[in-house]
Amino acid sequence: MVMFLFLVIALAVVVAAVTLAVVGGGEGTGPLPEVAPERLHDPLPPDRPVDRSDIDHLRFPLAVRGYRMADVDDALNRVAAELAERDARIADLESALAGARTPADGGHVSMEKPAPEDQQ
Repeated sequence: MVMFLFLVIALAVVVAAVTLAVVGGGEGTGPLPEVAPERLHDPLPPDRPVDRSDIDHLRFPLAVRGYRMADVDDALNRVAAELAERDARIADLESALAGARTPADGGHVSMEKPAPEDQQ
């Protein structure tokens, strides 16, 4: 019976010591310091359009349950905005090209340079 009582008291002391160490009652000035959350190291460039290499080199920091949603949302919003801008630019260029075509040339715009006339 004495041995059982000794083991119960020893177990209680160990549990209390571990609890105090984790909570901050151990060595040091208090609980563990707060760590700043890891953020995206190389965000997409704000001063120029995003290109393929930017997307290839984009790496999100890991969080407790995967990736940080704010970082992923920011990157996706930026890429979506740039894709929408490029789509609008392509549509403008295609409409300008369609307006430049004339029925006389069969609806085709020639990309060849005209042959120089003989100068004599």
